[in-house]
Amino acid sequence: MVYDEFGFHDDFWEEPSEEAQAPEEPIIPHVPIRTQFPESGSDYLGGISDGWEYRSTFGGTRLAFTFAMVKQFLEDEGYGDIPLPATVEELRLFRRPKNAQLQMFNEQGYVHNPIKILFPTNKKVRNALVLCIYNEQVPNHLLRFHGVWRD
Repeated sequence: MVYDEFGFHDDFWEEPSEEAQAPEEPIIPHVPIRTQFPESGSDYLGGISDGWEYRSTFGGTRLAFTFAMVKQFLEDEGYGDIPLPATVEELRLFRRPKNAQLQMFNEQGYVHNPIKILFPTNKKVRNALVLCIYNEQVPNHLLRFHGVWRD
């Protein structure tokens, strides 16, 4: 093999033959969850789906970073029009106080149809948020979301 003054061999600049090139995989476009909800039993981007609820846990070094990840995920998946707390300080207001009291809601976190952003019930898990997205195409979606309709 012969090298030039820069250390490149003779056939470095030649285009590889078609046989040497790897076959291109078809590019599959991203379809947001809001458009095509994940099927039951599927594992989508680290979360799981039962066809009605998609649930994923996000974790960062700080709660602000975790909340930013959740907001970006919701934007990418077609839920950018859902009102969310503006800051992590506002989100913290949706966490229940530690003292025992009458509870109006079972979940501890932000709830706005069709999403829930919940704080983990395990106190050892820090700076994590659980994102639940509900399938709006299911019959009686709103009643199911609020827990007044059972199958």
